[in-house]
Amino acid sequence: MNALLAILGMGIATYLTRLSGFYLLRGFSVSGRSKAALDALPPAVLMAVIAPVILTTGWAESIAAAITAIAAFFRLPLTVTIVIGIASVLVLRVMLA
Repeated sequence: MNALLAILGMGIATYLTRLSGFYLLRGFSVSGRSKAALDALPPAVLMAVIAPVILTTGWAESIAAAITAIAAFFRLPLTVTIVIGIASVLVLRVMLA
């Protein structure tokens, strides 16, 4: 039950954050460097969250993260990239155990 409440709370917080962004920028035209900076923000935040986990867990996770990054670099569909990441961490955990 606690996990479900935590997931629900995070979902609501994410949704409210997105809505507040639309609300705050409703009268502004974002273009040029501002648009480029805002477009770069989600991957930067994602890396700030993921990087410590990648670097502090183990070899299997670190190698799987590199494989997933390569898949993302080649602009594979998001679902395919996620499946590659999950499969590679599972295989590497078995191989390196």
